[in-house]
Amino acid sequence: MTLNDYLKQARERKYTIGHFNFATEDVLKAIVAGAKEAGAPCVMVGTSEGEADFVGLKEAVALVRAVADDLQFPVFLNADHFKSFEKCKSAIDAGYDSVIADPAKPSADGRGASGPYTFEEKIAITKQVVEYAREVSKFKNLNISVEGELGYLKGSSEVQTKIEISPADYSKSEEVADFVAQTGVDRMAVVFGNIHGIVTDQTEKLDIEHFSKIVVAAPAPYYVLHGASGLKDEDIKLAIRAGITNVHFNTELRVAYHDKLKEEFADPATFNETTPYKYLGPAAEEVKKLVIAKTHLFMGR
Repeated sequence: MTLNDYLKQARERKYTIGHFNFATEDVLKAIVAGAKEAGAPCVMVGTSEGEADFVGLKEAVALVRAVADDLQFPVFLNADHFKSFEKCKSAIDAGYDSVIADPAKPSADGRGASGPYTFEEKIAITKQVVEYAREVSKFKNLNISVEGELGYLKGSSEVQTKIEISPADYSKSEEVADFVAQTGVDRMAVVFGNIHGIVTDQTEKLDIEHFSKIVVAAPAPYYVLHGASGLKDEDIKLAIRAGITNVHFNTELRVAYHDKLKEEFADPATFNETTPYKYLGPAAEEVKKLVIAKTHLFMGR
């Protein structure tokens, strides 16, 4: 089955496929093992541009294939929020199963993004990615899935105090319908109260009614919830019932891994430990536990 096959199945049966980011092999193995143990049909793993630079595009592909083969479990590798056609093309050429085309104007120094493109420019770049993915899929007998994104998804994948968000930031249903029709994307990431990262001084709340209007306006794509870290379980359940078939978790995994490492080095018994697997192992185990818990939530268990 392809990723789109699994997403179709999830939409029909009212559950969602989990997406978790990784930058190291131990975290990748923990994610896949956790998803399998929790009874998921498959799992998506992603690398942001920064994570891909750290791991390497080809290395990430090789790692995912090795872990999937070792654990005998379907794993789909996603290029998460790649900001240009060139970046998306590089991921596709390296062997990624999926890309999120999230075009943004490059900064003057070439690092990061300086701001968003216009709606028309975003359509043109995303369409270019879709056409290239289709071309490669046809030539190599693959089914590369492409995701588009509309709306202003604020925040970053870290712990923050507060992020101001208003309905003006939300994805507009008529624009989503136009975007999907013109680009032909398989998946759509939309904004309806979600943010990237975790906030400590406010309560995150999804506007399910707004999301439902988007689904009515553009029912074809598989809808993706980004920035699920920090959301209440009930909000995630409601989003799945309303049509979300893919949920991204990243920040909570990073926090769990980081906090366990701090705990390990705070322990006098392991403070001077120099064997990496002896302190990385417990940190990866915390990631696995979290993936199991989130997967149970996604599957409605």
